[in-house]
Amino acid sequence: MKKNYLLLLTAALLISSILLGCSKSQAPANQPSQAGNDATAAQELIVGMELAYPPFEMTDEKGNPTGVSVDFAKDLGAALGRPVKIENMAFSGLIPALQTKKIDMVISSMTITDERKKTVAFSDPYAKAWLALLINEKSSVKEVKDLNAPGRKVAVKNGTTGHIYAQANLPQAEIMVFEKESACILEVGQGKADAFIYDTLSIYRAWKQNEKTTRANLNPFQDKVEEWGVALRQDDKELTAKVNQFIGEYKKNGGFTRLAERYLPQEKKDFAALGVKFFFD
Repeated sequence: MKKNYLLLLTAALLISSILLGCSKSQAPANQPSQAGNDATAAQELIVGMELAYPPFEMTDEKGNPTGVSVDFAKDLGAALGRPVKIENMAFSGLIPALQTKKIDMVISSMTITDERKKTVAFSDPYAKAWLALLINEKSSVKEVKDLNAPGRKVAVKNGTTGHIYAQANLPQAEIMVFEKESACILEVGQGKADAFIYDTLSIYRAWKQNEKTTRANLNPFQDKVEEWGVALRQDDKELTAKVNQFIGEYKKNGGFTRLAERYLPQEKKDFAALGVKFFFD
C-alpha cells in the first residue's frame, strides 16, 4: 500500500514538472517581444494630418496620402530611420490626438500660435503663410476691416487661424464656422457669406475656380506673418530636437525647393507675377 502511494506521488510530481515546463517555454503567439519594444529606431512614426488641403495634404486617385506635407513627413521618417504612417483626421482633432498619444506629431500646415503653444510644442518654422479673403462678387466688402460690421457674414474653417483671427478682430460680424474648406467656398459663392478668411494659396485657387461668383483680396492684413511648424508633445524634447535638426538640413539642401517644384510650379510663378510672397521664400 505504501509502495503504491509512493509510485502515485512520483507520477504526479513528474506530470506537474512536465506541465510547468510547457507553460514556461510556450509564450502566447501574440505577445510582443521586449526586443521589438526597445527598438525605437524601427518603431512607426505616426504623423497626423488632415488630407483635405491640396497640394500640401491630399490623396491621390487611389486614396493614398500625397502632397508636400506627406513627402516632407516621409523624408523626415527616413532621416530618423522610422517608417511613417499617416493618420488622416479632422484638423480640429489633431492636437487632441497628439495629447492622447494617438499620433507622434502633426504635420498639417499648422500655424504656430501662442494659444497652441499652451498645449503643444512646435518645431522651428519651415514655411510662411498669410491670410487672404475670398469675397462674394456682389458684396460691397473690399478689405478685411469692412467685415467688422453688423449684418456681415464671415465663413471660416473650424480651428484655423482664419477662425482665430475672425473671433479676435471681427466682433460685430456673424462668424459662420464650418468643418470643410469646400463648405466655406460654397457659402461665399452662393452669397450666403460675404467672405471666407483662409490662407493665400487656398483663396487664390478658390477664386480661379469660381471667378464668376467671387473675387480675391490677396493683400496681407495681419500684424505679422504666419509660420508653420511641426507640432509635438511638450515633453517629447528629444524628438523635437531631432525634427529641428532635420528641418535645418532640409532647408540647406533644397528640400523645400524640390517640393515646391514638384507640387506648386505654376502657383509659384503666379505668386511672383502678382507680387505675393511664397511659402518657402
